[in-house]
Amino acid sequence: MYQVHYSKKAFKQLEKLGVPTRKKIYSWISKNLVGCSDPYRVPNFKELKVDKRGYIRYRVGRHRGICEVINNELTILVINIGH
Repeated sequence: MYQVHYSKKAFKQLEKLGVPTRKKIYSWISKNLVGCSDPYRVPNFKELKVDKRGYIRYRVGRHRGICEVINNELTILVINIGH
C-alpha cells in the first residue's frame, strides 16, 4: 500500500487555494492515493513523457497534481499543484 507525502512547494500551493478547493483536493488524494495498491490505475491519471519517467499527473477538477512514484519505497510524493 502506497503512502502519500507532500513537498514543501506542493504544501504551500495547497495552502494558497481556497478552503473548498483545498478540501476537494485533499479528499481526492485521501480517497484515491492514500493506501492504494497501484497508483497507475487511479481515475484521471496520466503518465508524463520520457524525460519525466516515474512522474504522473492527476486531475482533480480544474487543478492538476504532479507526483513522483517511488516504487521501491511504496511512496507517492506530491510535487506540484496547479491549474
